[in-house]
Formats: sequence, structure tokens, C-alpha cells
Amino acid sequence: MKRLRQSGKIPAVLYGHGEGTVMLTASEKEINKMIDQGSHIVALDGDVTGTVLVKEVQWDALGSNVLHLDLARVDADEKVEVTLQVVLHGEAPGVKDGGVVSLVRKEVLILCPVVDVPDNLVCEISGLELDGVISAGDLELPKGAELVRSPDQTIASCSEPQSGGASDDEAGEEGAEPEVIGEDKAEEGGE
Repeated sequence: MKRLRQSGKIPAVLYGHGEGTVMLTASEKEINKMIDQGSHIVALDGDVTGTVLVKEVQWDALGSNVLHLDLARVDADEKVEVTLQVVLHGEAPGVKDGGVVSLVRKEVLILCPVVDVPDNLVCEISGLELDGVISAGDLELPKGAELVRSPDQTIASCSEPQSGGASDDEAGEEGAEPEVIGEDKAEEGGE
């Protein structure tokens, strides 16, 4: 396996649909391209052909290099559960009113026809006002897809920034010099 990875190949295993398990290798360059694009469905072309779902990607300890892939065979008319990244799109009007947009949930689990699995889910924030939220039920899902978890989950919000502690007035009243722990008060006056 180590020699295989050193030669620029990544090992993978293909299984599912009652067929035997097949050990594969793929170009590290192609695997990284697939991951960068967020692809979940991949068309195999080589000794083995067909459409597969990327079930799991195993990374090295630093999370920078792919060590192994698990791939599952799928049919074009099948529905699969996939976890998709949420991508914010647009400009929230609430920002102009002093708000800050927060992406609360970065991933959403959906059940989707294999042929319609997108690379990610777009969360349109152009209607997000100050103190507003966008829930999972507000996301535009691919044709035939449905949420696996509650549609009430908050995906994004726009709220006023939280202050990080005491106000400027309070800080001025306190004084600029902190007390040093362990300093003897008698030493301050001298002998």
C-alpha cells in the first residue's frame, strides 16, 4: 500500500448490489480533483465501469492526504442518503442593518435520487433580515430529494454582533493597571 501511494495511486474498495468486492486503484490527482469539487457520485472508467457513490474517504492523521476510498455501486433509479455541504449565496439585507451572518449548520443529510445528487446545497441569503433565520426546510433541494432530519434545524442566521466583555465606560472606571498577585503592599511604600 505504501509503495502504491508513493507512485501516486490511492487504493479503493468497491462493493454493493450483491456483486463481489473489487479492489481498485485511482490516480491521486483524480481523487483530489473529485474531493475538491465535492463530488459524491463518480463514473468509473477503466477496468471497472459504472456509477458509484463515495461512501467514505479515509485521511492520514493530519487530514491532508487521502489514504483509502470506499465506493458503493448504485443504480440510476436508486435513492441514497448523502451528507452535503451547505454553501451560502448572496448578500443578506440584515448585514446593512449591522447584523452578522452565521452558518450554523455546515452539512445537511438528504435522501436523493442518485442521478440528482448535487455537489453541495446552496443556501440563498438574499432575503435574510436582521434577527432572521433560514431553516433546513427553506433550502431548495434537488428534484425528488427530501430531508432526513427535521426541517426546523437552523442553517443560517443574521444577528447583531455580541460584545466581548465590559463596555468602554466600565473599562475606564476600573483603571489601567491590574493588581499583581503576591505583591506585598508594604513593599510599595518602601522602608
